[in-house]
Amino acid sequence: VKIVTGDTKVVDRGKGDGVFINTAGIGLVGPNVNISPRRVRPGDAVLVSGDLGRHGIAIMSVREGLGFEAELESDCASLAGLVESLLDADPDVHCLRDLTRGGLAAALCEIADGAGVGIELDETSIPIIPPVAGACELLGLDPLYVANEGRLVAFVPVEAAQRTLEIMQAHPAAIQPAVIGRVVDTHAGTVQLRTSFGAERIIDLLSGEQMPRIC
Repeated sequence: VKIVTGDTKVVDRGKGDGVFINTAGIGLVGPNVNISPRRVRPGDAVLVSGDLGRHGIAIMSVREGLGFEAELESDCASLAGLVESLLDADPDVHCLRDLTRGGLAAALCEIADGAGVGIELDETSIPIIPPVAGACELLGLDPLYVANEGRLVAFVPVEAAQRTLEIMQAHPAAIQPAVIGRVVDTHAGTVQLRTSFGAERIIDLLSGEQMPRIC
């Protein structure tokens, strides 16, 4: 028997004595589909399927009893249909990654390191709804590191970027999708963000514990 997947959970002492059910799906990779960080190359466009940070902030607001003026709903959703639509239209998608623990920042740092490329982001293009932006500013959190449960990042050839964006816009699982950056052949293994003020800063992996923990 080959073990093909696994998961671990961290729970508070005394709260892990219930029933935990873990499931895994097994499927087949379609023909001509080759999704891997190793396929990311300079010139690729970087897209996200929707606004960022809603899940983590929604969880924190409930768990910690924080009262925000605007009610925040999690972005939790299945990405299967969206991915299927993307691959049906263009099986040459280079890389896809869900944006869960560590958010967009962690996913991009891992991909840049694995592919040996640089990634440049435009802060003004990254979709973050005002309630999430305000909550993050109040709590001292960076929304790029906040977890999502229904968002993905896609790397596609630049000539396919507009078509990919249109497919996302037509799918109910993608809300406010956007082209947020590009892959470059400089500063390999590093993610850089051009801020709304025109400055640049390095996006790095978190050195401490992610807040809020969602699992």
